Amino acid sequence: MINRKDLVAKFQELHGREPRLFRAPGRVNLIGEHTDYNGGFVLPMAIDKETAVAAAARKDRIIRVHSINLEDSGEFDLDAETEREKGSWLNYVEGMARLLERAEFKLTGADLLIWSDVPGGAGLSSSAALEMSIGLALSEISGHAVDRTTLALIGQQAEHEFAGAKVGIMDQFVSANAQAGHALLLDCRSLEFENVPLSTEDVAVVICNTNVKHELASSEYNTRRAECEEGVKILGKFLPGVKQLRDVSIEEFERYQNELPDVIRRRCRHVITENERTLKAAEALRRNDLTELGRLMWLSHASLRDDYEVSCKELDLLVEIAGKQPSILGARMTGGGFGGSTVNLVERENLLEVIENISLEYKRQTNIEATILVSDAGGGASEITV
Repeated sequence: MINRKDLVAKFQELHGREPRLFRAPGRVNLIGEHTDYNGGFVLPMAIDKETAVAAAARKDRIIRVHSINLEDSGEFDLDAETEREKGSWLNYVEGMARLLERAEFKLTGADLLIWSDVPGGAGLSSSAALEMSIGLALSEISGHAVDRTTLALIGQQAEHEFAGAKVGIMDQFVSANAQAGHALLLDCRSLEFENVPLSTEDVAVVICNTNVKHELASSEYNTRRAECEEGVKILGKFLPGVKQLRDVSIEEFERYQNELPDVIRRRCRHVITENERTLKAAEALRRNDLTELGRLMWLSHASLRDDYEVSCKELDLLVEIAGKQPSILGARMTGGGFGGSTVNLVERENLLEVIENISLEYKRQTNIEATILVSDAGGGASEITV
């Protein structure tokens, strides 16, 4: 947990003046995986882990930034080009600044101090939390009220241009727009969204980090995108007007699936059925039917494992262990895959016992400690006071 008073005190120590404070959360996706870049539906929630930024304007156009977590600093001049090494965390900060200016939000210089408790590498979108907190801080201290959806789109573009990751819009969007106590149903094509009540009074959302990350992740992500595009091209011969897999119904897919090569068919089947599951999951939440949400989560994992092939033995093991716990209503891998985390719906009355069972069994079979996080549904990016 970030001590916001300590963050302010540290800023005052470094810069001798009072900052404003901004924060943005990480996220976990309940269901709707690899649908976002296919124009489909996702159902994430913000977690109660955040990136916080203490910020104060400067009179020049220099942006100076220090990360408490990384014990690293950097700076750049908004009026000068910067050469920065690929993979630097500063690319996210500079990307937000440059793209806000490109969108005609003229910025002042700034002193920034960053502190985050969003776990990195766990599939919980620490990068989106960084982008949204930085973007909000830079725009607000420069006197601009940037619409949250615009901020999310700028964050996505920063990933594309400055971090080299061709991500969908989900992570930035939920980090910017989430409402506490709700999941967020997002149409990734139109960007229409609905905050759907998510009661965690009786059932907890439990995130289990495998603490493994397989190198396949980025190359296979690009391969999956290409396979989906190939599926659209073939199905479009039979279904005029199809621009993305989002446009294909289950009935249409079943009618023409034999026209697709085996691998392409399985990739398309996952995306098309996952969109359907996501809409059904949102409907279940509206009824507070968490048993049905859980059922859809099991099905989602099986589809990601077998049809989309983005799971791994550690993720499958965590889901298998979950399946043997009577108090778990549903479990699935969450995020891009090949490592990262699972998300689980666990009855609260047996929560501690379930966490202990998962931890012991995963360690016994892998000799790896799983990191387990219980989170309520948090709110999106905001300015905060201490």
